[in-house]
Amino acid sequence: MRIAYLDCFSGMSGDMFLGALVDAGVPVRLLEETVAALNVGARLEISRVERSGISATKVDVYVGGEKELPREVYWEQKGHSHARDRSHSHDPDHEHVQLREHNYSQESKEPSPPTSHQHEHGRGLKEISEIIRNSKIAESAKQTAIAIFETLGAAEAKIHNTDIETIHFHEVGAVDAMVDIVCAAVGSEALAVDEFICSSLNVGGGTVKCAHGTFPVPAPATVELLKGAPVYSSGIQLELVTPTGAAIVKTLCKTFSSFPEMKIDKTGYGAGSRDFPGHANVIRLTIGEAQSEFAAKTSEQTITVLEANIDDLNPQVFGYVMDRLLEEGALEAFGIPVQMKKNRPGMLLSVLCRPEDAGKLTNLILSETTTLGVRRREERREVLARKLITVSTRWGDVRLKVASMNGTITNYAPEYDDCRRIAVEHHVPLKNVMQEAMQAYMKVPAKAG
Repeated sequence: MRIAYLDCFSGMSGDMFLGALVDAGVPVRLLEETVAALNVGARLEISRVERSGISATKVDVYVGGEKELPREVYWEQKGHSHARDRSHSHDPDHEHVQLREHNYSQESKEPSPPTSHQHEHGRGLKEISEIIRNSKIAESAKQTAIAIFETLGAAEAKIHNTDIETIHFHEVGAVDAMVDIVCAAVGSEALAVDEFICSSLNVGGGTVKCAHGTFPVPAPATVELLKGAPVYSSGIQLELVTPTGAAIVKTLCKTFSSFPEMKIDKTGYGAGSRDFPGHANVIRLTIGEAQSEFAAKTSEQTITVLEANIDDLNPQVFGYVMDRLLEEGALEAFGIPVQMKKNRPGMLLSVLCRPEDAGKLTNLILSETTTLGVRRREERREVLARKLITVSTRWGDVRLKVASMNGTITNYAPEYDDCRRIAVEHHVPLKNVMQEAMQAYMKVPAKAG
């Protein structure tokens, strides 16, 4: 099983993670194309830097020609009172969250800067999700990026005691976060690993200036995001783990441990903006094959099961609800015919989802169906190691999902959406596309997981 170990001895932020991805071999061009696909007025700038003797990759983001800064530096330059006025004076019904983290680079054509209206009101999660969905990147990466953003938004909403729909990210900060998160999703998928594992996280200390004032480190949203993760402080009086970095870890990493037993293939170092004396401000990403004891284990996950009995819903609406649930992040959704009270035929709607998605999916069921209640329970499941690989057919590339146990391939199948798209675009039978994708996979060398 191929694993990636994220060593966060100097914290974690979006730009540091992107730097580690590039340093570990993710093509720069892939990230540049990803930023261009978002079309949000950003560009990446990638350079080599040294942090306490360690050579690392630094990824900086420019938005409208302006380089992103750590948020406490940004607020020091702008002045806290001015920032508060700009964040709240125009729309008191929305919570504004500033996500200044770091810096990056993009395509050669410099897009126009954001409009003043966008600066005033920022972007909500719905608009950000639409931008991601409309971009020309892989569907699986879109889902991961939206999941990270929703995880971040849910934490901010809880801290501010508001609904996730009311969370608005300040325009430039939202662009910065979008670049971090979407590139993190695309880049992590490009590594083609079966599992991300994370170390304990060094959160730093002291205080940090934000849009709402001065907060202790780690910031409240970061604490909320890191529930269940091992953390510590080495005594550095600065924010080392940012909310965006914490959201990336929470979404990608289901396991936390010390350095796992593995055969190392490659290592990448991603640099932070600051250069501390005597402390390398980098994260390290190590990729390799898990050794037998670790690889023999299947992955255990906690999932939430939502259920509702429905006996008076138009079947067409039922199908629509199933599609919406999957679009909004459900891991699985299905219906089972049941005989209900008074001998009425009905359907048992069952949804499997991540615990953090249970609330919004419950609301969707209650608003879109005729049920008066939704049952909820948590269950543990064992899952096989899995990864996506891409094969070429005469009509275009197709992704295949490959599952393995103890290093042996147990299942593989082409992604239906890829095959369907090719079949429609090239007017060929769907079964032919799927068969050719399977044949192409059989010719791929060293298929073992």
